[in-house]
Amino acid sequence: MSAFALSGRFHGKRVAVLRGGLSAEREVSLNTGRAIAAALRERPYTVVEIDPGHDLPAVLSAERIDVVFNALHGTYGEDGRLQGLLDWMNLPYTGDGLRACLLSMDKQVSKELFRLAGVPVAADVVWLRGHAVGKLSDLPFPLPVVVKPVAEGSSVGVTVVREAGEFDAALAAAFAVSRRVLVEQFVAGPELSVVTLVDRTLGAVEIEPAREFYDYEAKYGKAGTRYHIPPRLPEAVRAAAEAAGLAAHRALGCRGVTRTDIMCGADGPVVLEVNTLPGMTATSLVPKVAAAAGLPFADLLEFLLDRAACGEEA
Repeated sequence: MSAFALSGRFHGKRVAVLRGGLSAEREVSLNTGRAIAAALRERPYTVVEIDPGHDLPAVLSAERIDVVFNALHGTYGEDGRLQGLLDWMNLPYTGDGLRACLLSMDKQVSKELFRLAGVPVAADVVWLRGHAVGKLSDLPFPLPVVVKPVAEGSSVGVTVVREAGEFDAALAAAFAVSRRVLVEQFVAGPELSVVTLVDRTLGAVEIEPAREFYDYEAKYGKAGTRYHIPPRLPEAVRAAAEAAGLAAHRALGCRGVTRTDIMCGADGPVVLEVNTLPGMTATSLVPKVAAAAGLPFADLLEFLLDRAACGEEA
C-alpha cells in the first residue's frame, strides 16, 4: 500500500457527500453518492449526505462542513461551477479544480487542447443551435458519425448515425440537452477506459457492450455489458492507449482521478473525452480498475479525500 499511502487528514471531520443535484445525470449521481457515503461511514468520518439545491452555501454552513466529497455528475457539479463556489467559500473538495473541470466538460475546448498537446482525437465539427446548423452533406467526413452534446456526460443525448435518415433525429436529441452539438467521425475498434490517479496510470478496462455502442443503458442499465481487466489486447496497443489517456489527463491539468475514454482504431488510440468525476457505482469502471491495481474502493475514496483542496491549490 506504500504507493497509495493514506494520511487520514480529515479523520474526525464532517464530510459532505454531494449527490443528486440538478443535472441530466441526477440518477447516476444519487447512486454514486450513496456508494461513497456508505464506504466513508466505515471510516472515522461524520458523513452528511446533501442533495443540493440553490441554497447549498447556506446548507454547508449550517451543517458545519469541513470538507466536501463531490459526487455531482454533469452540469453544476462537474463543469467548474461547484468548484468555483467552494473555492469562494474556502471549503476543500475532492477531485479536480475549476479550470480542469471546465475544460474537460466542454468537449469542443478539450479536443482543441488535446490537438495542441499531440493527443490523438477524431475529426469533428461543432454546430450551435439556431446558428448555421449544417446538414449531413456539409460534413467533411462520411458516415458513420457520432452526434453528441458538447457539454453532457454519461452518454446523454449521444447517437451513432449509420444511415442518412437517422441524422436529423440524432441532431434533435443532442440539441434537446445542449446549445452546442459536436458531430464526430466514428472510430471503429475496441473501446477502453484508462484510469489515471493524480499523475499515474492505474490501468485500463476494455468495454464490450452488448448494445451497438456504450450508451447510457449499457453503462447503467442491464444491457449485459462485459468488462475485461486487463484488456484483451496486445501489450503494445494497451500501452499506447494508456499513454494517450495519461497525456489527455495532463493536457487538461487534472489532479484527481480521471477516466479517459479511448477507441483503439486501426491507426492507433483515439481519445474521446476525459471524465473528471467518473462514476462510483457498483458497475462503475474506476473502482474496478483501482481494485485490480491494489487500491480497494474505500481506500480509493480516502486517498481522494486526503488530497481535497480549494482555491489556488485546486
